[in-house]
Amino acid sequence: MHKKVLLFIYSLLAVPYLVSAQPTSSTGTSGSIGTFTTGMERNPGFMTYYWDAKKGKVWLEITSFNTEFLYYPTLAQGVGSNDIGLDRGRLGQEHVVKFERSGPKVLLIEPNYSYRAISNDPQERRAVEESFAKSVHAGFDIVAEENGKVLVDLTPFLIQDAVGAVQAIARTKQGSFKFDPARSAMYLPRTKAFPQNTEFETIITLTGDNPGAYLREVVPTPSVVTMHQHHSFVQLPDANYKPRLFDPRIGYGGIEYFDYATPVSQPIMKRYISRHRLEKKDPSAAVSEAIKPIVYYIDPGTPEPIRSALMEGTAWWNQAFEAAGYKNAFQVKLLPADADPMDVRYNLVQWVHRSTRGWSYGGSIIDPRTGEIIKGKVTLGSLRVRQDYLIAQGLVGNFTGPSPDSSQADPMMTMSLDRLRQLAAHEVGHTLGLPHNYIASTQERASVMDYPTMVAKIKGASIDLSDAYAKNIGDYDKWSIRYGYEQFPAGTNEKQALNKLVTDMHKAGLTFLTDQDARPEGSAHPGTHLWDNGANAVDELRRVMDVRKMALANFTEKKIPVGMPMATLEEVLVPMYMFHRYQVEAAAKVLGGQTYTNALRGDGQAVLSTVPAPEQKRALDALLATLDPGFLSVPPVVLTLIPPRPFRYDPNQREVFKRHTGITFDPLGPPEAAAAMTLRMLLNPERCARLASQRWVVNGLLPSLDQVIDQLISSTYNSSKGYNQVKKDITYAGSISRMLQRKVLESLMQLAVDKDVDGAVRASAHEGIMRIKSQYAVKPTVNIPTGRTINNETSLGTTPDYLYWLISQYETNPASIPVSPSLAPPDGAPIDPGQEWLSPDCDWK
Repeated sequence: MHKKVLLFIYSLLAVPYLVSAQPTSSTGTSGSIGTFTTGMERNPGFMTYYWDAKKGKVWLEITSFNTEFLYYPTLAQGVGSNDIGLDRGRLGQEHVVKFERSGPKVLLIEPNYSYRAISNDPQERRAVEESFAKSVHAGFDIVAEENGKVLVDLTPFLIQDAVGAVQAIARTKQGSFKFDPARSAMYLPRTKAFPQNTEFETIITLTGDNPGAYLREVVPTPSVVTMHQHHSFVQLPDANYKPRLFDPRIGYGGIEYFDYATPVSQPIMKRYISRHRLEKKDPSAAVSEAIKPIVYYIDPGTPEPIRSALMEGTAWWNQAFEAAGYKNAFQVKLLPADADPMDVRYNLVQWVHRSTRGWSYGGSIIDPRTGEIIKGKVTLGSLRVRQDYLIAQGLVGNFTGPSPDSSQADPMMTMSLDRLRQLAAHEVGHTLGLPHNYIASTQERASVMDYPTMVAKIKGASIDLSDAYAKNIGDYDKWSIRYGYEQFPAGTNEKQALNKLVTDMHKAGLTFLTDQDARPEGSAHPGTHLWDNGANAVDELRRVMDVRKMALANFTEKKIPVGMPMATLEEVLVPMYMFHRYQVEAAAKVLGGQTYTNALRGDGQAVLSTVPAPEQKRALDALLATLDPGFLSVPPVVLTLIPPRPFRYDPNQREVFKRHTGITFDPLGPPEAAAAMTLRMLLNPERCARLASQRWVVNGLLPSLDQVIDQLISSTYNSSKGYNQVKKDITYAGSISRMLQRKVLESLMQLAVDKDVDGAVRASAHEGIMRIKSQYAVKPTVNIPTGRTINNETSLGTTPDYLYWLISQYETNPASIPVSPSLAPPDGAPIDPGQEWLSPDCDWK
């Protein structure tokens, strides 16, 4: 009975009510708060506010000064364009702030926690505080006060472009927009006060001229963009959280700051990991329930069977927390229908719709003082699953009607749901503090924090997807959660225990490398890539090429449902034809590659070694195989299946091949795109610079850049003595050969004239050009009428062949060689998780 009474009283306090006009005191010239707010709706909570319906204003009651709290903005309703990045649920930057009073004004001030002095000496702390700037986010005039409390108008602070939408639109070149206060207002259904947080939501409108294509695609009137922005004022956690040291050998995001109280002999930069607070009920037990479990909520707007797959994949993390000594400490639930997804109390996996497929990402709101995670937030793009299903269509699709045969399990949907489970686990991992681990795919799927592509296997005369994706958490993930969340017995030296944990992980054959090691196309580690598989990049490229060959050989009109326009078959063809794209990048990193670890002095890890010469040569052979005309040819039967697009079926240009032929499918478009991709990887300037220098590092045994370029030229020019000889070959393969010769020459020219490229690389590229000129280009020697025959060769008159002409232009004016850009491949990423780390479109911070 006692609990019911308390619950009833609390419910009364939590409900907004009208304020009575009975002030207790009046110390300010503007009168008391009670008098000023007569007739307004009072909302008590962490920060009590009043709603003035007549004026459309929010008045904030400030009860204490110089008390820090957390403020952050978010985007409650987005724009719906992956390219602009203004997604529903997007988190803004968190800020530790406090109110300070100065006479009739109140300032909202953010201290500078990037520079500190962890010292008991107040003068030492003061010296640091006064050395660096702080930020004042807002200033308010006091309109009423009583009993030490003041009232200010919060409305102008709330009704503004707090998430930087204007800048996001400008950055993506979608027009010049500005905030329009006349078309902006408070949104009361999601403006609420709770005991530990107060939430405000606003309707924000931007207006502008010349809206770009992305805006025109998703906004009903593109010159007027309206969205919902959210403001959260949150009570900071208590001081009982213990920060945990960062170790570069095991991945964690977190905080870092300068501590000027550090002795000169020690590093001044301090680094700590970000993690949720988790404590055992029984610290002495090897396995214990948690005092407060970590609970993640799934967006109820997610349809089935996707919702169940997301819940299952998210729940994988409980396996890792069990390894860290917790029982049922990580839980997954469906978000209650009446819950506000912006409420800081809910860790959320949100299902977000966009006009095009795009990135999924996971982020967190953390306490900048300590690194403690306060709210985890995952954004999953809803169209991603359709891309996975499309890839599965190309691999195993066999439509005999308008939909898969309902009498049998749909392997395409099965694979897509497996992918969603892995994706949910991946993005939730970011919100637990974990960055990517891109070397895990070489260690038997050791982490869901890698970017996996589907493992498609040849089984007889068909392709098997039963093992396309992992179906549980990885071994590395268990070690990483142990590092971040394991609670050590009382009296344990935590630093030593953590170091032993990492050492034991290494003994188990597991390591960590992340975005900086994998994302640049010119990066060097032979095992660190996005969307690759297998322990050996070269072997996996050969295997993937075999799968691609079978997929193209089996490609028929049955890859799309009955009733679909035949032109849409191209969308299914694209990922099949480009099926090797990511493994090409992986194999390219073997050339000039260096194997390394995030070793610490004395930890016993191997530090750095160069990829052996035989492996580099194997990689080059495999890469050159992707430039073979037979490999690049589109199957002839496929060329007869793809007509121009029908009326109102205009394609998303990112999802189809670029073309030189207008509305018709260009047979040379896919080969040009694929060849350009391999050449870009092979002749990456940074990779070339390593090739140019690696021979003198290892006694001349490794392949040099000159050797690589010579082998590239021999491989692509080996069927002729010059461009005109190949010109006689009127077959499809002959056309591809001529295109390859042009693209190799043009690529070498672009490398040779780039002033930002290493001089040795430019020299090697120039020598390659001169080799093509001397061995393969046809030079006119006499003026002979066209059609005359000399030495059994038909002359083209005084006109040199294209290769000779282009080299002449290069020699005459290298700064303006007439090289046309190669057709770019259709977008590949995101077939799997996240984009550039810590960028506006990031998937983790």
